[in-house]
Amino acid sequence: MNDRIERGDAQGIPVSHFGPDTNEWAELEKQFRAYGANGRCRTRRYLHGDDEAARCGQEPGSFTPWVETPADTDLLFYEGLHGCVKTDDIDVARHADLKIGVVPIINLEWIQKLYRDKTQRGYSTEAVTDTILRRMPDYVNYICPQFAETDINFQRVPTVDTSNPFIARWIPTPDESMVVIRLRNPRGIDFPYLLSMIPHSFMSRANSIVIHGAKLDLAMQLILTPLILQLMERKRRTI
Repeated sequence: MNDRIERGDAQGIPVSHFGPDTNEWAELEKQFRAYGANGRCRTRRYLHGDDEAARCGQEPGSFTPWVETPADTDLLFYEGLHGCVKTDDIDVARHADLKIGVVPIINLEWIQKLYRDKTQRGYSTEAVTDTILRRMPDYVNYICPQFAETDINFQRVPTVDTSNPFIARWIPTPDESMVVIRLRNPRGIDFPYLLSMIPHSFMSRANSIVIHGAKLDLAMQLILTPLILQLMERKRRTI
């Protein structure tokens, strides 16, 4: 990954983790398609930090080897940047039955990256800023569009001033945040039940509910559990 970024810098071409030059989207779509067809596919993990990489005996920024999924699994859970990516040649989103987006607003996302890279990786503010700027074209072209493909978005919004993320000294806590939950198709969602179960929540639009940041886990359980059970019931009926 770092080699590809360095080659791009040498050629004056911004390359980032978000774009096609450092990802194998055709292979990702192939695995999604395979699991949908026969319940088996190959998976691997990206190793971010030193500790995670050391446990696998590899370098940070590398991938673990591909492995086959076990037989007789009920569902495939993918956690990553590109579960809903669509281009002229690739459409990963079409293979997923339930697509969930979890993202902070952009200033909060930058604060989180600045804080992590400076405190855990020893980078300077200038170095992290350069990375953010390098990623911006790919972020706009390949990350943002995916949130139009999701079934549900959970977006964290801080209730403290984040207008200049480059001077922020700490990350806003869940207690200093609200979460906007947008459902693409609200049909069948029992909003009165959710409002009664999640204290201080309210509807901002006909398909959106706003909750206190500390209630995110509870909201995910209440919303996603029935949807996953419905997927399992649909699977049972097709067997």
